[in-house]
Amino acid sequence: MLKTFLGPYQKSILDIGRNLVQAASMGFYATQILPRATNWVMGRKEFVPIRARVASDLSGEVVEIGFGAGHNVPHYPKDLSRVRAVDPDTLGRKLAAGRLAESPVPVDFVGLDGHELPLESGSVDSVLSTWTLCTIPDVDRALSEIYRVLRTGGRFFFAEHGRSPDSKVSRWQDRLTPIQRRVAGGCHLNRPIQDLIEASGLELAKIDNYNVSGPKSFGYMYEGVATKV
Repeated sequence: MLKTFLGPYQKSILDIGRNLVQAASMGFYATQILPRATNWVMGRKEFVPIRARVASDLSGEVVEIGFGAGHNVPHYPKDLSRVRAVDPDTLGRKLAAGRLAESPVPVDFVGLDGHELPLESGSVDSVLSTWTLCTIPDVDRALSEIYRVLRTGGRFFFAEHGRSPDSKVSRWQDRLTPIQRRVAGGCHLNRPIQDLIEASGLELAKIDNYNVSGPKSFGYMYEGVATKV
């Protein structure tokens, strides 16, 4: 009876229903499941020394892009003036509560989007980003914002995964990125991080490249420091 009543509209109505269910499930996945999964993955012990190195020379007023669940908090130098945290994931703040409670450094949440930092130009000494540039939709715009808010002589400290110079690996990165973006919050495996940073106007002072443990398509690293001159 229902099939007869719906007639030619049946397929359209069913398609709309499927899309609504998918949107609802992706919303729950993005806001509840993915942040917890990311918290677990990014808390792995092999990332600890990387975080410690990258955060060790932070100074003064700091902005952390992609604060997440606060895995960098234990590595902040104790004499920082303040850290201003930017991240779209509000659940991450709850997951970071324990780390924040133990930190002597004050942390203020100032924004959700790396595309538009709610800060004055030339107002911060350091910017920190770890495993974040891969997910920002308009990474060029985010890097231009980093450049804008840094004081002259200010430094951008980063540890990011990205495009491998090995052509076999990079081809796999190109194949896997569309899937990775869907399941990992927009993460790109194939972004040429060094080229993107240099194109922003920042001057690379240090860059180290290496593979972390696991599949090479996911683990080619760019770790370094860039300066606003």
